[in-house]
Amino acid sequence: MPASRAHASRPAPGARLPVLLDIGPAVHQRAGLSRYTENLAAALLAQLQDEIDLTLFYNRHSGHTPPPSLAAARTSTLALGQYPWRLSVLASQFLRRPYAPIAALLREQGDARALYHATEHLLPYLGAPTVMTVHDLIFQRYPEHHTWTNRSFLNLAMPLFVRRATAIIAVSRHTRRDLIEQYRLPAGKVHVVYEGIDASFRPAPAAEQARIRQQYSPDRPYLLMVGTLEPRKNHAAAMDALAALAQAGYPHRLLIAGGAGWMFDSVRQLAEQLRLGDRVVFLGYA
Repeated sequence: MPASRAHASRPAPGARLPVLLDIGPAVHQRAGLSRYTENLAAALLAQLQDEIDLTLFYNRHSGHTPPPSLAAARTSTLALGQYPWRLSVLASQFLRRPYAPIAALLREQGDARALYHATEHLLPYLGAPTVMTVHDLIFQRYPEHHTWTNRSFLNLAMPLFVRRATAIIAVSRHTRRDLIEQYRLPAGKVHVVYEGIDASFRPAPAAEQARIRQQYSPDRPYLLMVGTLEPRKNHAAAMDALAALAQAGYPHRLLIAGGAGWMFDSVRQLAEQLRLGDRVVFLGYA
């Protein structure tokens, strides 16, 4: 499992904290995890250059490349299929053997503090400091909203990942509580770091708002739902509400912005079953 690397001069050990950050979600996805990972990496590169020596890492199984905001950063990659990658990471945890390609990248730093940050639910065994971001435990709390294969993998892997991580970032207090209760983790190990708003975000100008309204709902008021098309996002509740509004005589449409995820056929079928017709508009990924 060779890793390809872009080499750069290194500071003396101890000058900056070496960090290897998994940006896989930002490379392979177009949803919440992708935005989280891209913005985290971009902010670290822009704001903490004097404190950390950052290298971005991803498994290039999909053939995709990092987004433009990260294109100039130092990057290391692994060439392994998606399932071999996931299963070999799990095997490293079961066997308690450092995952060789990533462990080698950390050793190259020449600094015992060098750490690896996993931004999705996939943490290799490394015998080095590690940080893992956990977004939710939906596979535990609402297993019907995950595929059988993904649920089975996470049921095996997550107990190992969270116990072996040096520190865990939870994106909400609810997720922190779930982690502590489900896996009996020390409270001091799990730190809540909320997801923020991109500093460049600004509301669209009035003219752009008017154009969007004219394009998507020119003749009636609308409700908007944003999220990947998956049952766990609970589009069913939104459609039930829309059906109740229609029955009461309200003219509203439901505009759904989001790309197709797993088990998304049921989301589209529900609109047909409720006979909502053109009241539900699937806009696709925005």
